Amino acid sequence: MITFLQGKLVEALPTQVVVDVNGIGYEVLIPLSSFDKIPAPGQPVKLLTQLVVREDAHILYGFATAAERDLFKLLVHSVSGIGPKTALNILSGISVTAFRGAVASSDVKSLSQISGVGKKTAERIVVELRDKIGATGVWEAASAKNALSADDQKTNDAVLALMALGFKQIEAHDAVRAAQTMLGATASVEQLVRACLKKN
Repeated sequence: MITFLQGKLVEALPTQVVVDVNGIGYEVLIPLSSFDKIPAPGQPVKLLTQLVVREDAHILYGFATAAERDLFKLLVHSVSGIGPKTALNILSGISVTAFRGAVASSDVKSLSQISGVGKKTAERIVVELRDKIGATGVWEAASAKNALSADDQKTNDAVLALMALGFKQIEAHDAVRAAQTMLGATASVEQLVRACLKKN
């Protein structure tokens, strides 16, 4: 499995790039969200990748961030009827955070406005991913809308980490607030989460 490519960016189009890795040129299909984050041709680049093997082709998909690749894999493996091409369209049409928020809040209208995603597909995405994305999706989307201060961001990250570990949102909030009171404002996200886990 090819998990990433690191080399020189030879060619960059909004939908695909060519990366020279030790003299071998890899053609990689990318979403628009990754195109916005890559450097100019001629510069060093690192792309996280997902190899999709079909009967007639081996296709490499590339992503600037782990969150984009994780969402791509989730869509392709968990939603019936969504292949790599539609998954790339979704990543090109909506940010990962906004997508998670739309799924968690059953916002079929927003999802169906993405190119290549009709109302039925949007409904299927919501039904098949809602449990996997859960309350953290709503929380992330709300946080993204309100640009957070560094301290609020730290609190937010700690709460999200606890929710990912199975805490309910209110419990996670209360636990993080208690940990901040105990450890002080300089505590890192990791220290806050550890303190919360020790108490439970």
